[in-house]
Amino acid sequence: MFIGEYQHTLDSKGRVIIPGKFRYELGEEFVITKGLDSCLFVYPMEEWRVLEQKLKQLPMTNRDARAFVRFFFSGASIVSTDKQGRVLIPQSLRNYSQLEKDAIIIGVATRMEIWDANTWNAYNEEDLSYESIAERMSELGI
Repeated sequence: MFIGEYQHTLDSKGRVIIPGKFRYELGEEFVITKGLDSCLFVYPMEEWRVLEQKLKQLPMTNRDARAFVRFFFSGASIVSTDKQGRVLIPQSLRNYSQLEKDAIIIGVATRMEIWDANTWNAYNEEDLSYESIAERMSELGI
């Protein structure tokens, strides 16, 4: 399970250190792709395969389903960490997420997210209170 928040810096080649606690969960190879809210989603291969199967079930006659699947898979890359625990984030994904220097890496249960630090801070400053979100989660059965 991925939990916690870590701050790291991208090097000049676009590599970022993956927290040691997350490296074990990710395994040797994992998938990084465009996420929501301008972040990157990072999935262990096992979780990626589960998600892939769910996305394959979407009706291809539905325009939104086609668009989402295209968006999600076209940005995906299979990557691995080097001996120093760094992963090279493809340039297209760095552009999408506006990652330049400071990165925030968070655990979100079955996946990891990589955020540009400024984007993460702005997201956290939005008019979203933990309490109001929690109240709305009851509508989802949580």
